[in-house]
Amino acid sequence: MSARQMLPVASTAEVRRYARGLMRRHPREWSAALTLHGVAAVAGLAMPWLIGRLVQAIQDGTTTTTVDKVALAIVGFVLVQSVLVRFAKLASAKLGERMLAELREDFVDRTLAIPLSTVERAGTGDLLTRTSRDVDALSHSIRFAVPEILIAIVTLVFSAGALIVVGPLLALPCLLGVPVLWAGSRWYLKRAPQGYLRESAAYSDLTDGLAETVEAARTVEALGGQQLRIERTDTDISRSFAAERYTLYLRTIFFPLMEVGYLVPVVATLLIGGWYYSQGWANLFQVTAATLYVQQLIDPVDRLLSWLDELQVGQASMARLLGVSNVADDRQESRGRPNGERLEATDVRFSYVDGRDVLHGISLSMDPGERLAMVGPSGAGKSTLGRLLAGIHGPRTGSVTVGGAPLTELPLRELRQHVALVTQEHHVFLGTLRENVALARPEVSDAEIRTALEAVDAWQWAQQLPAGLDTELGSGNITLSPAQAQQLALARLVIADPHTLVLDEATSLIDPRAARHLERSLAAVLEGRTVIAIAHRLFSAHDADRVAVVEDGRITELGPHHELVAAGGAYAALWRSWHGDRQPLPSIMTSRS
Repeated sequence: MSARQMLPVASTAEVRRYARGLMRRHPREWSAALTLHGVAAVAGLAMPWLIGRLVQAIQDGTTTTTVDKVALAIVGFVLVQSVLVRFAKLASAKLGERMLAELREDFVDRTLAIPLSTVERAGTGDLLTRTSRDVDALSHSIRFAVPEILIAIVTLVFSAGALIVVGPLLALPCLLGVPVLWAGSRWYLKRAPQGYLRESAAYSDLTDGLAETVEAARTVEALGGQQLRIERTDTDISRSFAAERYTLYLRTIFFPLMEVGYLVPVVATLLIGGWYYSQGWANLFQVTAATLYVQQLIDPVDRLLSWLDELQVGQASMARLLGVSNVADDRQESRGRPNGERLEATDVRFSYVDGRDVLHGISLSMDPGERLAMVGPSGAGKSTLGRLLAGIHGPRTGSVTVGGAPLTELPLRELRQHVALVTQEHHVFLGTLRENVALARPEVSDAEIRTALEAVDAWQWAQQLPAGLDTELGSGNITLSPAQAQQLALARLVIADPHTLVLDEATSLIDPRAARHLERSLAAVLEGRTVIAIAHRLFSAHDADRVAVVEDGRITELGPHHELVAAGGAYAALWRSWHGDRQPLPSIMTSRS
């Protein structure tokens, strides 16, 4: 059994570097958005200035006409600012969507580059959480947090500048709120990133546990393991609840402190400004305008700090998404290339957990075109050995080569031209039948697709689909039966055209008659290829050139079917029991329990 491990998380420096690179890709769009926000902020500065002038004019004595003109000017600037803000937000939103699309494309590329061995060890929960919850969180941050923070910064800069222009002395009271805001932000930012990372990790564990329970529901019910799964779920929920409660605690401290930080400058400016006025250091216009500018500063500061929390969530999500690319490669490409198609394993040992080998010194060679059947009890190491022979895992010691070249030193594209693994899992992707079959070679012709479908006895039902090869499959479209989906997966193999196939119970989900028919239909396609079939159904072994019996991580018997039956060993007993002979079951069967 493999040790579960979490996928890596990118560092803060990597996140910032990636964000800067993402922004540098769109200099014109950034310039346009900043310009629009800047002009909108300037238009918003007119109202406090005009109100301050109006108050001063009323004190000095003015006319109704002047008041009307100032009021109309204020209305005009408000309308201009509204229009500018509308287009500025639109420009920011478009930029955010474009950046989000690029980030998603980068993430898909990074995810597809993860070694399959790492995905298997990490489990589906962590990767599923990153592709769903983290992507959604980052989408919200880029769509809303980034534009709002951009608006807040631009407004803050211009408002602060206007306050200094009105009266430098009147800008000093604002500094009284800085210690509160600085201390609160420092305290929060020191704790929030790790808090949100723990929250996402706990959610990954919860998702992973639920996925395991749902996928193995029948097994859990059959073995009476419901209580254990409930306890596992309760533990995951408690851990997730504790992580979310911690981030909530941070917010309950942070936001009240910020509210205090907002009120202090306004109250201080009004009180100190009044004192300045009484001393003759400022006039009524300056005090009024300065107080309104300070009041106007609250909105961008509040927006900045409020969305800062959302930005922490987005940063944590981006760190998890970018961390996917930090997965160590499980292969080191060399310049050596295979000389032939002979597949050979030499003294192979492999472990999922350090110190606990599941394969023990296995040696096996396959001649080109040979067919080998691997049989044995569950947990004996058949699938693990199959994955090593397909280049999914690299051996801990020993070597697995094709044509003399180690499998883990071949580029993936070249490796799949030599060896491909086919499991009982089969996927129908969202797209047309043509796109599903041509997955390995998108440039393949319709004639080759038809040939592949005919080879696996799928053409008859394929041409009866509503739109033939153009029929949309996948979620919300035409649903294929398990047998049809498996035929589709095998048709992809015909298109990919690898020389060696490792079939890990590839037809086990189809009923025995359908599986037998499918294997017969594949006979012509598999002609000349090396085939390693891992299966419980012994007719596969009967048809093979050789049979390998795997027990406890070792090959205990190896030879043609008739010789092993004649030898009277474990395989012979298994063959008799499979035919219904009422004799005591050998160890190869009893070890299943």
